[in-house]
Amino acid sequence: MPVSPEVTATISTTASGLAPWACDPTRSRGRAQTEAAPRHRSDFQRDRDRIVHSSAFRRLEYKTQVFISHEGDLFRNRLTHSLEVAQIGRSIARALRLNEDLVEAIALAHDLGHTPFGHAGQHALNACMREHGGFEHNLQSLRIVDLLERHYADFDGLNLTFETREGILKHCSPEKARQLGEIGVRFLQKEQPSLEAQLANVADEIAYNNHDVDDGLRSGLLTMDSLAEVTLFRECRETVQARYPGLDPRRTQHETVRRMIDALVGDLIETSQATIDQRRPQSPDDVRRTGEPLIRFSPEMAEQARELKAFLRENLYHHHQVHGVMHKARQLIHDLFSAFEADPRLMPENYQRHAEEIAAHDPHGAQRAVADYIAGMTDRHAIREHHRLFDLGTLT
Repeated sequence: MPVSPEVTATISTTASGLAPWACDPTRSRGRAQTEAAPRHRSDFQRDRDRIVHSSAFRRLEYKTQVFISHEGDLFRNRLTHSLEVAQIGRSIARALRLNEDLVEAIALAHDLGHTPFGHAGQHALNACMREHGGFEHNLQSLRIVDLLERHYADFDGLNLTFETREGILKHCSPEKARQLGEIGVRFLQKEQPSLEAQLANVADEIAYNNHDVDDGLRSGLLTMDSLAEVTLFRECRETVQARYPGLDPRRTQHETVRRMIDALVGDLIETSQATIDQRRPQSPDDVRRTGEPLIRFSPEMAEQARELKAFLRENLYHHHQVHGVMHKARQLIHDLFSAFEADPRLMPENYQRHAEEIAAHDPHGAQRAVADYIAGMTDRHAIREHHRLFDLGTLT
């Protein structure tokens, strides 16, 4: 990601150490299961490494961002999106003297709970689970790192630090928060998460808005002329055209998008630093008690970001071609859920055992196990399972 000279200067002068308001791994609130401190890395680095080595992280390669994976090899998927969020987040964290490793861990884990087929899959699975506690991908990401990853002898899940888990859980209803113990307290007390968590959340927004522009243009569903009604895109494109007259469309597109990211990042750093300086938190707990996010855009840039998001929602996410594919995806999820709920023996044996374990203490355990199984599928796995169960021409 390109960074302007002004932002580069800020980074070079502030990267010497953590700010008082940053999360220090030596002062972490710890893990649910106590472990010996890592020898050659920090606790937040250990979190990041466990996330990267998890099964759920690998599956992100074949989960939809906007375009289903078989629609083209050049479009973003959940894995490449998560890597881009981590890269943007680290650049901003360095400028604000926040903990880069924690930002990276949160960024890499934030989409672990996403279903196949993007938001269409989530909406469908939530509808299936409406009478059984619902489904929300942030809660599912936490469920994965707390319970569903099963590799370690001493515990289920990844046993991540409180700070990483706090960042993964971006939002939560009071009802759900009461069930989550310490990690849910801030939603009940109207507190903020750490600055690293706030930053990962905004880096996610920067990444998906701008890279959805890139993918939308690549797909032909958006055009640069139609995007010219968006202030941020228009201004950045005009800058490129003035500097590089006659530049070919593909390079114009790339140069425009990189300037959009740079503008958002620069504004976020400058506004956030000014807000932090004004509020003067002396610790991460001071940050949590502020009652409002300190990582923020200026009002003018926030409005431009909202304009871009609204344009993408109307012209890309609701485009009839995308909508048609996602309509099929929602039906596929409903079909799979109905089949597995009616007969859990259609699931692999480990998920059958999982369903029995949960059902022993949860009246909705059988349905939750089905949701766990479907949410963990990649796009192509879900399509294969649907074909296996519903294609009567292939009885294998």
